Amino acid sequence: MRLTIGQLAEATAVPASAIRFWERHGLLPEPERQGGQRRYPPEAAERIVVLRKCQQAGLTLAEIREFQLEQEARQAMIRSKIAEVEQRMVDLEHAHQLLTHALQCGEEDIVRCPKFREQMASWRTP
Repeated sequence: MRLTIGQLAEATAVPASAIRFWERHGLLPEPERQGGQRRYPPEAAERIVVLRKCQQAGLTLAEIREFQLEQEARQAMIRSKIAEVEQRMVDLEHAHQLLTHALQCGEEDIVRCPKFREQMASWRTP
């Protein structure tokens, strides 16, 4: 059974405009047409889930195109993106530590807090 763009949008919680955008940019295969309407195979929903996860991982449109290439062609981009994601994870952990400490810290200026200064020093060491 083929899905209309509205059904696909509803099934994936992705606006139809985003689906059309991805088609225009070659990220989704061109759907069949019946009576002028787009008709998608059920596996289009799975591809949309992958596209959303790629976006959430911070991949650009060009990187998402690369992601869809043969495995050998996409390896360098994936390694680079993994390094970026890992750095973001470190940055988020530091932000979490900062906010958690600030919530509990009794110092007027957190930068003057000895415990926080120790914590900041540990962020600079690899």
